[in-house]
Amino acid sequence: MKTFPQLTLCTLTGLLLIACGGTKTDQKTTQTMQVPQGTFGHDIAFLKQHKDVLVLTSPDNDSAQVAVIGDYQGRVMTSTASGSGGNSFGWINYKLIASGEHQPHMNAFGGEDRIWLSPEGGQFSVYFKPAAPFTFDEWQTPAIIDTTAYTLERSTGSEAVFSKAASLTNHAGVSFAIRIERKVSVFSKTALAGLFPDTDLTGVKVVGYETANTLENTGSDWQRDKGVLGIWILGMFTPSPQTTIIAPFTRTYSANLLLTDTYFGKVPADRLKVLEQAVLMRADGKHRSKIGLAGLSARPFAGSYDAGKGVLTIVQYDLSPTGDYLKSTWEHHKDPYGGDALNAYNDGPLADGSQLGPFYELESNSPVKALKKGEKLTHHHRTFHFEGSAEKLAPIAKTVLGIDLLKDLNW
Repeated sequence: MKTFPQLTLCTLTGLLLIACGGTKTDQKTTQTMQVPQGTFGHDIAFLKQHKDVLVLTSPDNDSAQVAVIGDYQGRVMTSTASGSGGNSFGWINYKLIASGEHQPHMNAFGGEDRIWLSPEGGQFSVYFKPAAPFTFDEWQTPAIIDTTAYTLERSTGSEAVFSKAASLTNHAGVSFAIRIERKVSVFSKTALAGLFPDTDLTGVKVVGYETANTLENTGSDWQRDKGVLGIWILGMFTPSPQTTIIAPFTRTYSANLLLTDTYFGKVPADRLKVLEQAVLMRADGKHRSKIGLAGLSARPFAGSYDAGKGVLTIVQYDLSPTGDYLKSTWEHHKDPYGGDALNAYNDGPLADGSQLGPFYELESNSPVKALKKGEKLTHHHRTFHFEGSAEKLAPIAKTVLGIDLLKDLNW
């Protein structure tokens, strides 16, 4: 990840550029460098050098802001609870965005809420051509969720709607005509109080927003035995040695915990902890690991806690415990509808020592069904960032996630 000089050096550099007739690009870069990295203002300045950025603001809280880019499929790139000088919560791939180039297979531009389609692997995958082997060389992310720009349909100061249509073919050779719509809405203080009625937000800075993601079948009726599509929302965040992913679970629908922790080899014991009501995983960006909870075990909340910055992140999503969820592992599936509702990922070095991030992810999947022509599937995914002391954040985490920040996160 690119690092930037300190403010004093940036100011001197800016004066020299002006005195020497520096280029407009140099002057824009200098403006980005004058705002400390890690702040919302820095990331907005950087993103505006390369793309049109739509900044949405809470209707009654000017400090709560969200940055959205239509060229990146209407994804939420980052957000803040404290205005321009506040923490920037989303992970951004500065190097890739600055290059202006597209990579093969997929483009990890970053962003804390982006849309994907499920399944990624298996006989119903739209990431592998018909008859192609499930190998990295054959894997290709569909353009509609990777490089295609979405159309801004309408916007207000706190809400924006984007859309795009496409045609896809799955691994079984079945074609799909679809239209995707994403509505991004920033919550007001009143709405937040209603969403967290049993919590005290006094003395806590917070930003919260929702994406309503709609997948419409504009072609032939889908058939369950030939494959369907699902909505998959992924949020990328900046890791730290003091950050822990929190995945609450329930035994209401299954006495056994339906946890998958072997996506990239079994998660080491010192990186994964199963409590009475939640699974914990380190989010330090130092070891590639992923977990998943099936719909029968998942709860409609998950989150993370950065003890160093005092930031509690919570995601809330639509959950159907007994619904069908698509499997996405790169193999032929005997039960393609027995997948995860919730996933969490910690980035880390690959075998050759290279690394895409580091970042970590909180992901939710929609339940699926065979849509008839004209039918729609909508999946809501909400993201909240709370900033405050551990004592202020602990009751929120206990109420929503069922864990004790002051005791349960001691590794």
